[in-house]
Amino acid sequence: ALRAIAAAIRRESDALVAANQDDLAAARATGLEPALLDRLTLSARGVAAMAEGVEQVAGLPDPVGEISDLKFRPSGIQVGRMRVPLGVIGIIYEARPNVTADAAALCLKSGNASILRGGSEAIRCNRAISALVQEGLASAGLPANAVQVIGTTDRAAVGHLIRMREFVDVIVPRGGKGLISRLLAEARVPMIQHLDGNCHVYVDDAADGEKALRIVENAKTQRYGTCNTAESLLLARSVVARLLPPIAAMLTQKGVEIRGCPETVSWVKEAKAASEEDYATEFLAPIISLKVVAGLDQAIEHINQYGSHHTDAIVTENYTSALRFLREVDSASVMVNASTRFADGFEYGLGAEIGISTDKIHARGPVGLEGLTSQKWIVLGNGEVRR
Repeated sequence: ALRAIAAAIRRESDALVAANQDDLAAARATGLEPALLDRLTLSARGVAAMAEGVEQVAGLPDPVGEISDLKFRPSGIQVGRMRVPLGVIGIIYEARPNVTADAAALCLKSGNASILRGGSEAIRCNRAISALVQEGLASAGLPANAVQVIGTTDRAAVGHLIRMREFVDVIVPRGGKGLISRLLAEARVPMIQHLDGNCHVYVDDAADGEKALRIVENAKTQRYGTCNTAESLLLARSVVARLLPPIAAMLTQKGVEIRGCPETVSWVKEAKAASEEDYATEFLAPIISLKVVAGLDQAIEHINQYGSHHTDAIVTENYTSALRFLREVDSASVMVNASTRFADGFEYGLGAEIGISTDKIHARGPVGLEGLTSQKWIVLGNGEVRR
């Protein structure tokens, strides 16, 4: 079914891009913000990546039925755990039309049924993709309702879906802070979610200058509207004279507004004074907060206070500092000498991802096949009875 879906997506690339163009035109007319327009856009290259993601999921090992930790007990029984589907997964998402294919693929591969509710701004493209998913299901002889797409754009549908505990086992919201906040307040079904992505890059005392410039540039400017884009930059005071001028020049040249601490403003004439709120904000725009810190201790304290527990990176050549950062930064993904933009299921080798979780229970970080399953205890015996 997955390979048939991928083939259909490739075949209908032009039609999907055309449907997306219609969605984009309607979204611009309603004044949709630039970050959401960026997420909504689907190019021919994006369609090819969508198909490739589905094919990657098809090629991944099937997690369902996997037995692990099987051990003999003194009684003679063997005790272990088996991986099983979660059941029916409701996925609510805004803007990104590729989520329709990604979510369907991951849920199918992990043995789950799915109910997909995309945003009204992507309704034309989502309907086109869902038709291709249904085509793939039919070609493999699978039931059509294994993947259900809610066709209405009525917001009331979301309210019903997130309260249907008797029919839905888990909700996965993929969208902006407004959507997540609403679901946190109203949902009766358990959720796998993250509220926002205030990601940090910390340039340490022992940072390599070329690596720092390259990583900051990629983490902030490759794309502005994604949850793994760096929104905050921290610089150790000892490297400010050496690294702040070239980093600030690069950001300014690329049109990024710098909102900085007093030390930053004294070094960078283009910088504006940062407010307390700026340090906790996911801008989803060409804006970055910048703070000079005394060193590693203050950087970790700042990240754990203002961050969103999504993704944070350190640039350093000091092994001890790198390990401390990995241990003490309380985020779903923590990186050493790499861009925050790598926090992604595709880049982590999971295939497509269902979303990124900043929760600590069940799944954390990019959620792939394993995150869409649970484990049950199994016991293998040969007539043993408890005495």
